[in-house]
Amino acid sequence: MKVAILGIDGYIGWALAMRLAEHGKNVIGVDSFYTRKRVKEVGSDSLLPITTLDERLKTFEERSGKKIEFAGGDVNDPDFMLEFVKKERPDAYVHLAEQRSAPYSMIGLTQARETLIQNMGGTINLVYAMKEYTPDAHLLKLGTMGEYGTPNIDIPEGFFEIDYKGRHDRLPFPKSAGSWYHWSKVHDTNNLMFANKVWGLKITDVMQGVVYGTRTKEITKYGIPTRFDFDEVWGTALNRFCTQASIGIPLTAYGKGEQRRGYLSLEDSITCLELGLDKPPKTGEYRVYNQFDEHYSINELTALVAERGEKIFGRHIDVSHIDNPRVEQDQHYYNPEHMKLKELGYKPSRNLYEDIDEILADVNDNRERALKYRDCIMPKTVWRKSISK
Repeated sequence: MKVAILGIDGYIGWALAMRLAEHGKNVIGVDSFYTRKRVKEVGSDSLLPITTLDERLKTFEERSGKKIEFAGGDVNDPDFMLEFVKKERPDAYVHLAEQRSAPYSMIGLTQARETLIQNMGGTINLVYAMKEYTPDAHLLKLGTMGEYGTPNIDIPEGFFEIDYKGRHDRLPFPKSAGSWYHWSKVHDTNNLMFANKVWGLKITDVMQGVVYGTRTKEITKYGIPTRFDFDEVWGTALNRFCTQASIGIPLTAYGKGEQRRGYLSLEDSITCLELGLDKPPKTGEYRVYNQFDEHYSINELTALVAERGEKIFGRHIDVSHIDNPRVEQDQHYYNPEHMKLKELGYKPSRNLYEDIDEILADVNDNRERALKYRDCIMPKTVWRKSISK
């Protein structure tokens, strides 16, 4: 199987590329190094030092004996995408090449437009290129559980049954995104459903929760880390808490800290993505998976990081509740369904309680880098007041 990973230089993309190559798949990556540029723009960097992609690819080939190909380019460039697909003709695509930060999309008009144009543009370019040159290929697109928001009912996997005024139908579950980034993902989903409807493209739309972790089997085996972002724009809340614990500043919980989200490990994330490739949808099928294993509140995360951090670092760790810069419910119901991947044979192998110590250890090994960029950790991006630039 020839698999194109769009966004190979990213957190999930690099880990997935090594996994697929390790398992004998023919992998070709695409990247414009967008994330590296935008993280640098906000004055930050990956906490785990990563080399250039060329160096990573060379090191992986030397240590594994397996080669990953690379084609540099921007998925938002329609000419590039058409030529890439025409030349390479992959059997499957894993689309990870999007602006992935909710806070970045909320900085101002420039960033909001960039997010919407970059994300929707790349996806529409890809489906048109597929329709033209690889209509039988499989597109596995990474969406987000954030598309659903936090409704006061259970969240199904994409679709739900509804009775209204004596009529019955199966409809896409209503979306309630919380940032321009999340809305760009909603628009992607709508566009993918339409591409499936009119052209019959095989599509898997993965609504993924927050991914955590610094290691996978291949990262450990070959010693080539993936990136780890911790600043207020590009890092996850958990990454931020682990970094704050390491450098000895209070963990900053937004608002009341009762916001709850789905989580899964990096190891299990790439396992799920590979499973989706190995067991593709039927011809003409559009399917949705909710991809997460556990869900935690912010307070549960800070309590876990503080408890384990105190044992590892040998000092007290404070938690500070600060004004929430986001517009979101502090307390809400949260019960998403996630059975379809398990029906394909997926079995979780990790959980946060098992992984937290190694995350904290890897973060602490790079404590000096965290101190260098500590000014990037506290929130500056506020949802309610746009800073137009």
